[in-house]
Amino acid sequence: MSTITIDGHRIDVLFSETEIAKRITVLAAEIAALKPHKLLVIPILKGSFIFAADLIRAMHHAGLSPEVDFMILASYRAAQTSSGKVDVLRDIESMVEGRDVLLVDDILESGRTLAFAKDLLSARRANSVRSCVLLDKPGHLAANIKADFSGFDCPDLFVVGYGMDMSHQFRELPFVGHVVT
Repeated sequence: MSTITIDGHRIDVLFSETEIAKRITVLAAEIAALKPHKLLVIPILKGSFIFAADLIRAMHHAGLSPEVDFMILASYRAAQTSSGKVDVLRDIESMVEGRDVLLVDDILESGRTLAFAKDLLSARRANSVRSCVLLDKPGHLAANIKADFSGFDCPDLFVVGYGMDMSHQFRELPFVGHVVT
């Protein structure tokens, strides 16, 4: 494991840029193999934006041409643990009825956000609602949900980078890491 220092913070690299890119190619192929109907990809912002962009480009290379819309849900705000309540800060504009939907999120931890989004879109009569997360952090689930597609199992650490932040810092990092100091 390598360690870098940014603005006085030591960050241990957990998943490198290369490892993430390889895994995303595999995830896109797995999604394409399902042959989704009128696929709508919905990244849950803000943390998933880099993962979603790379996944959508990989999906193109795997032969898919999804429509994309965005949803902003919040359960963390500035905290490092979920508040337990999910708020819709921005809803999608696209119709989902009769379509296959893929929710994209950065991390499955408590599961509340993903379960909330899945229930919401299912109620809107989507043909199917599947989920793809970059990181699956077992052991903290508070909702009965499992990601359909998962990049990596994540250790029980607070992670940053690749779109995920610590008080709005470190989203730009091309890897996933853990802030040590």
